[in-house]
Parts: sequence; structure tokens; C-alpha cells
Amino acid sequence: MIDEKVILQVLTEQQLEIKSYKPQNWVARKEESLFEFDTNLAQVVIGVRRSGKSTLCHKVLLERGIRFGYVNLDDDRLAKMQVEDLNIMLSCVYQLYGTDIPYLVLDEIQNVDGWYLFVNRLLRTNLHILVTGSNAKLLSGELATHLTGRYNEIHLYPFSFSEYCQFHNVDTHSITTKAEADRKRAFMDYIHDGGFPEMQRLRNKKAYVQSLIEAILRKDIQHRFKIRNIESLRKLTHHLINNSCHEVNYDELSGLLGVTDKTVKKYVDYLSQAFLVQLLTRHSFKSKERIRNQKGYIVDTGLQGNRDNALAPENLGWRLENVVYIELLRRCAHEYLDVYFYKPNPRAKEIDFVVCNQSKTVELIQVAYEVDNQKAYNRETSSLIKASGSLSCNQLTLVAFTKTRDVVIEGKTIHIISALEWLLQ
Repeated sequence: MIDEKVILQVLTEQQLEIKSYKPQNWVARKEESLFEFDTNLAQVVIGVRRSGKSTLCHKVLLERGIRFGYVNLDDDRLAKMQVEDLNIMLSCVYQLYGTDIPYLVLDEIQNVDGWYLFVNRLLRTNLHILVTGSNAKLLSGELATHLTGRYNEIHLYPFSFSEYCQFHNVDTHSITTKAEADRKRAFMDYIHDGGFPEMQRLRNKKAYVQSLIEAILRKDIQHRFKIRNIESLRKLTHHLINNSCHEVNYDELSGLLGVTDKTVKKYVDYLSQAFLVQLLTRHSFKSKERIRNQKGYIVDTGLQGNRDNALAPENLGWRLENVVYIELLRRCAHEYLDVYFYKPNPRAKEIDFVVCNQSKTVELIQVAYEVDNQKAYNRETSSLIKASGSLSCNQLTLVAFTKTRDVVIEGKTIHIISALEWLLQ
């Protein structure tokens, strides 16, 4: 059991930090609109570590003038907190913020086993709860089982390109030569260095990325899942980062790491639960094919080059594809749509992204760095035309480093759009 004085000291320091916040200077994020303040549901913000989850919670509460208590459980002094300590913690919150606070924010609550029993009890007392977590099991396991129907899920990623421009004061509307050049420069910086909020002002981005990956591996995976062979997990992680946008071959990875297929699958699942790796399943009405054929992407392209011994190829096409997929995840979450890739057979040219509303295909999206030469243009457009017939979809989009225009091929219109323009839509 943790001494009450220690808990009170930690919470007091956290309270003092909040008093210095100036949310009017923070980047406005789309996910702010997803909070439901007129319900008794727990608001659950999940996403990769350091994507800005607690900042988002503070922003929506402070800007609305809502009084709230705050506890960040990702503090080494609270590392051994047990579920029986949570009531002492609540007492400390009341001492600092008053017993009449309507809201309570619990940061990284999944660090405490059995936390959901505590949250459930608070919800029954009509206290509004905001919870953040950096592991998907927070939802798929504990929340889904113990808070059935009593939570609102909000998934947060690092900055989108639009938010990145807002942070760096990049003009996204002016059509002057200078403004267009600034946007292009910002775009190239973004696909190289990514959108982690804290990393934007840092010169030593490599040290930040190294510590972030290590924190995810140790705190969100090793500690939670009691992994002994951390070195194999680390090697797998860097391999997947180096080979983003490719299918995950479990047999090959098993041979490379010297562990069983079962272990590799578990490790990949853990990395996915920690949001470091984002898996994309194949479009198929056969469940076995969807499970067996998955492509691996990383949550932010800033993780790719800013590492020791990072030998990932400097392929702008793959970086762009990765950026587009994460942006699609943001957008489709708002519309309750699903995303797949399409490859009907091993010899066929795949379609990077198939957007579906349940079983209906609503858009086919192809991503390419180069379409201004005839060979690349023919390859990408012919793939879209062929898949259009197979999947009965006429909404065809080609995202590339090129000028925006529409082309008509075999009676079908393909919307070729500048990657920069598409990301700022």
C-alpha cells in the first residue's frame, strides 16, 4: 500500500502543473468534437504513448470552464499502486480539488490492475470520468467486459498534417508562391519527422524517438504481458518499423528471430495493442484470408528514421502510403467506416486502400509517389479501373506527388489529387 502522504505530494505537484496551462495556445484537434458532455458515459481516450491524450482532456475541460480533479498514474512514485489504494487516491483528490468536483481525469489508468471496478463505482455516484490509456486492451478487455455500454471511445493519433501546419503556423489557404512553398517544405518535414506533439520543438529527435519506443516496449508491453525475452521483441519492433507498408510474414519473422510462430504473432498483437504498429487486413469475404494476410504500418513516420542503426530505405512512396493510412484511420473513425487493402491473387497489383461501409465498397484509394511518367501512370490507373469492376465501386482516388486533376479511362473517372491537398482536406 502506498502512503497517503506520497499520493498527496504527487497529486499536488500535478495540480500545480495544470495551473500553468494555457489551452488557448494549443493546437485544436478534431477529436475534441467527439467528447459527450451531456451523458453519464465514461469518456475514454486511447492512443499511442505521447500522442497528446491528457492534453486533449485538459483542453476540452479548461476551455469549457469545467472544474475537475486530475491524477496521472504514469508516475514512478505511483508505480506500485493497487486497486485498494485507489480510494486513498480519491480522498487525496477531494482534499485538493474539493468534494463537489463534477469531473475526474484518470491518466494511464490501465497501470492499476482492477481499475475498472473503481471507475464503475465512481460512475454510479454520477461523477463524470475521463480516462486515458496507451493500450488497446483497455477497451477490448477490461472496458468492454466491465463497462459495457457505459463508455465513449475516442481514438487519438499524433498530429495530422493539418494539425502539424497549425502548430508550426504554416499558411494552409493562401495561393501565393511563398505560401505554397512553405506548405511543400512543411509536408516534406512532416513525412520525415512525423507528428508527435512533444517532438516538434526538439533538435535531438533521435533521443526522443529512442526513449519513446523503449517506454512503449517496457511499460505498455513487457510490464503488462510479463515478457521475458525483451530483446526479441525489440528486434521485431525495429524490423516492422523498417519494413512498414509490407505484409507481415510470420514464418519469415519466426526464422529471423529464432522464436515460434505463436510467439511472433503474440508480439505483433502486443505492438498493435500499444498502437505502435497499425495492422491492415486484406479485403476478403473469407475470414481466414483476412486474418492470414495483414500489412504492417507504423503509427507515425517520425519513428522510421530517427533511430540508432535505422537502415530503413528512403522511399518517399512508402512514407506517403503510411501517412495516408493513418489519416484514413482518423477520418474513417468519425464515419464508422472500415479500411482494407485489396489483392485478389498473388500476381495481381494491389489496391492500397479499400474504404467500406460494412460490406459495401465506397472508395478505392491508390497511393504513389510518381505518376507523371507514363509507365507509373498506366500501372496505377489500370489497377484502379480493374478493381473498380471487381468491387463495384466508381469512387476512384489516386493520391500522389502531382497536380490535382480528373481523368476519364474506360468511362470511369479517376480523381488524381495532390498528396498535400488530400491531407489538408
